Amino acid sequence: MFEHLSDTQAISLISALEKRRFKRGEHIVDVGHRLNLLFIILAGKANVVVNANGKEIVLASLSSGECIGEMSLLDSRPHSATVVADTQVDTLVLSRDGFNSCILNNNHMAVAVMIGLVDRLRRANQKIAALALTSVPSRVLGYLYAAAEKASDGMLVISKKLSNTAISRQVGASREMVSKALKEYRAQNLLFITPAGLIGLVERRKVPR
Repeated sequence: MFEHLSDTQAISLISALEKRRFKRGEHIVDVGHRLNLLFIILAGKANVVVNANGKEIVLASLSSGECIGEMSLLDSRPHSATVVADTQVDTLVLSRDGFNSCILNNNHMAVAVMIGLVDRLRRANQKIAALALTSVPSRVLGYLYAAAEKASDGMLVISKKLSNTAISRQVGASREMVSKALKEYRAQNLLFITPAGLIGLVERRKVPR
């Protein structure tokens, strides 16, 4: 976002930035509120969450380099979702005045903000389509594969322990339905639990037909 700022703009921006750290579970912004601040994630992960029919659904997961609060700064309306730190999150914070100054005086930064917003909109559209058109078991398996990484021994493993409640928030389903889906996939030998209590998966190309 800031790579095309001139030296003068960069020096001015540095004086306007401050660092802020959020603990896991802490709210960075709340739906319906307006902080007039832009948060740029330096390290850690945060979830964009909304409540639908009493259930909390994760719309997107944000990580290093991504922004929080730019929509509210652009349209002067309250935040449309709550953003919660999923891990410890370190951020840079920029005021509305600093943000507006950068946008108005640097076309590259304006384009970077627009690209970030479009990317988030695309992800939200994909999430909405999945919630509307895909079964709960398919959403559960798709989320697990997306979250898994290849370990040193070649296994696909999700590197952190996930509760059924945490998975239910990601896929927009009840904890009971998630539990049922996980049991079915374990019975089909599509997933397993490692000795460390982590979820492991059979690679898709190795899944028996």
